Amino acid sequence: MKILLTGVAGFIGSAAAIKLLQRGDTVVGVDNLNNYYDVRLKEARLARVAAFPKFSFRKLDVADRPAMRALFAEQRFDAVLHLAAQACVRYSLENPDAYIDANLVGFGNILEGARHNQVGHLVYASSSSVYGANLKLPFSEHDNVDHPLSLYAATKKANELMAHSYAHLYGLPCTGLRFFTVYGPWGRPDMALFRFTSGMLAGTPIPVYNHGNMVRDFTYIDDIVEGVVRSVDLPAAADASWGTSHTTPARSRAPYRVFNIGNHQPVDLMRYIRTLEGLLGVTAKLELLPMQPGDVPATTADVSELQQAVGFHPNTPIEVGLQRYVDWYRDYFKVPAGSSAEASCASV
Repeated sequence: MKILLTGVAGFIGSAAAIKLLQRGDTVVGVDNLNNYYDVRLKEARLARVAAFPKFSFRKLDVADRPAMRALFAEQRFDAVLHLAAQACVRYSLENPDAYIDANLVGFGNILEGARHNQVGHLVYASSSSVYGANLKLPFSEHDNVDHPLSLYAATKKANELMAHSYAHLYGLPCTGLRFFTVYGPWGRPDMALFRFTSGMLAGTPIPVYNHGNMVRDFTYIDDIVEGVVRSVDLPAAADASWGTSHTTPARSRAPYRVFNIGNHQPVDLMRYIRTLEGLLGVTAKLELLPMQPGDVPATTADVSELQQAVGFHPNTPIEVGLQRYVDWYRDYFKVPAGSSAEASCASV
């Protein structure tokens, strides 16, 4: 297939692009390479993708309506994998405009481009944060998600609603993927794993929220990418029985689906930290803090829908995933085993 992949210099985007290119797809990658975090890391990811001959790159902002219209008019895509977004719950408290522009205006531009150019399937990134104030675990796509706790979560919920309207009005097959705490090599410096690693190696306190009483469905990047690519290959289809024998937010009479994509193996945050300590050979200094605004104490994914639809079976234990991450981190930042990393990690 010929696939438009937005956010191609991102953590998940670059890994997904490589997977698609390795199997022979043509990928047109879009990214604005903004400075939300170190651009050098984004450029390094992009360089890995650019090594494939069937890849081309456009430095574009998905919120730039004329530029996106021109791209869709110029190219003909079989599918769109839309991963570009302003990420992070905490930053949405500081800079809400970035979320309005990237996550709402940008997503609208993607929908319009896909609609007017007969794209066969739109797969887009949603988030586990849409579950917000939900208390029932594990989180299920069949549950109501009308109580987001951050603007970031609200924009992702809005994306799902926008996608449904286009699926209904124009027959555009749309699949939303609710990602659960993705980690691994080439990850984002604003995420907890990076902060924990740099802090531990530098001997500085690491922030541990809710006094460590947190549970997350940590999901290794390779497992995530396998699920993403399989989802691209299965365009959303209408559920003819919806509204007669049953109704659920996960499906529709329109060609629309929403899936959880996570590990379905929740891990206590303190176990995660202790495992990382062992791999780094250091003891962390913990700064125990209260819960942050917009955060939740636990996330666990029910992935049975994705398992049934595409055969998704995440199988990377955190001990294995964290070891691969630590090996990559030491290599990328040139941190010898057993050494302090204050100088090497200064840019993180």
